[in-house]
Amino acid sequence: MVRANLPAQSTGQQSFVHKHAATLAVVPVLLIALFFYFGSTIWSVVMSFTASKIFPDMTFVGLRQYARLFNDNLWYMSLENLALFALGSLGSLVLGFVLSVLLDNNSAGEGAFRTIYLYPMAVSLIITGLVWQWLFNPSLGLQQFFRDLGFKDFVFNWVGDKNKVMYAIILASVWQSTGFYMVLCSAGLKGIDTEVWQASRIDGISKLRMYLEVIIPMMKFTFITSFVLLSIGAVKAYDIIVAMTNGGPGGHSIMPSYYIVDMYTNRRFIALGAAGSTVLLLIVAAFFVLIGVINYALRKRES
Repeated sequence: MVRANLPAQSTGQQSFVHKHAATLAVVPVLLIALFFYFGSTIWSVVMSFTASKIFPDMTFVGLRQYARLFNDNLWYMSLENLALFALGSLGSLVLGFVLSVLLDNNSAGEGAFRTIYLYPMAVSLIITGLVWQWLFNPSLGLQQFFRDLGFKDFVFNWVGDKNKVMYAIILASVWQSTGFYMVLCSAGLKGIDTEVWQASRIDGISKLRMYLEVIIPMMKFTFITSFVLLSIGAVKAYDIIVAMTNGGPGGHSIMPSYYIVDMYTNRRFIALGAAGSTVLLLIVAAFFVLIGVINYALRKRES
């Protein structure tokens, strides 16, 4: 009886393996990724309650590192810069939508223009930062170029100006990412039923009114997705800061990601960096919960 059942069991196991082969192949990689992701997150949270400096020191100090963090003016400056950078990065979405509308209304050369606009996305943020640093360099960039042309009073040194340095970083970031959001918006426009456009022509609705009152509301989920991606990019912004300013002048271009890495590596305050990463994690989690609630409410109302 047992021997008779063995072939059936073996066949069943083989069919299960063949049926779920792709899933089984991914599981080990997924488990490793989850282990390192959640493991590093838990490690950071634990470290934030210790006295760790250059090396881990498991001496429990309670909320002392968080008190130090919120008494550090550089941390508050980094949060202000993050908010400004996030708002300024919306320019990528606005310009991307405008470009997608222009391409949608003029199909001639659409492929070539899309390639041109997407080209900056092929350049890493480090290279983007270096190129824009050269442009803002008063000795090598646009300032020197226009002075050589005879405009001796021309000044374009945003990177060296503490009041303008964040706008220089935002400008470089918008230039680099606009093409990506143009493609996202183009995909959203392509997904709109042609009957909507035909109905607007029959009713004699102007294109401006059509976009403002019909098309943009219909693309709300495209904009939510773009907004989430913009937010992730703002929180992760590090390499472009290193390439353009390295946190200067006087720390006026520091953002949370740069602050945390600087604490971990240069200043050798592991616990303080861990406290900053934990606070940033809580801020991001609260933000995305809010986005999720808004997205759920919109979908529920639509259904």
